[in-house]
Amino acid sequence: MTSIPILTLLLLLPTMGVVLEAMAVPAKAIASLTGSAKLATLKGEREANPFLQKCVYWLAYAEKKGEKPEAVLDESAKLNMTAGTPYAGFVSWGLLENLKIAKELGLLTPEGMAELKQGKPATITKGEYSGQKAEADCVIPRTLCPELQNQVMNLELIPASLIRSKNDKVTDRAKVFAKELYEAKLLSQEGWKKVQGWPP
Repeated sequence: MTSIPILTLLLLLPTMGVVLEAMAVPAKAIASLTGSAKLATLKGEREANPFLQKCVYWLAYAEKKGEKPEAVLDESAKLNMTAGTPYAGFVSWGLLENLKIAKELGLLTPEGMAELKQGKPATITKGEYSGQKAEADCVIPRTLCPELQNQVMNLELIPASLIRSKNDKVTDRAKVFAKELYEAKLLSQEGWKKVQGWPP
């Protein structure tokens, strides 16, 4: 009676190994790129931008291989010891949003994937910004919160021309995001107050 399930399991093991291996490479790469300790060592402006580009590449790569991006991110959080923390939740949410943006802007062409894999801005191929580069920019302006300038969770892909026109404006979205980070103890009180406009 038990020989059938065991036989079935033995037949499935090679396939399972391929699936696990396919997910392991992107998960390890993203774990390395989003580890909080590693990001904390970045000091210069925009040093984490290539990290975001590479993370989007690995998520897109995994999805193309049949893996769920959410599962890859869960595994990466386990690997860099952040699983179950607010930090991991914000990183996962941010990267999934950027994967969505990459699809909407048409960044995931073979040429775009090659650029993203190298940590470079990919060329937009869809919509009114077609032909521009999609660069990484801070949701919460680095001029107000330099503590977040090299956090992947605070970065998003955006057409280059829109970055130049932003002038570090604080959007309602940035204010809400700052409040969420502050409540999760991922943003200092000083940083949160600056984003909210206190003091005026």
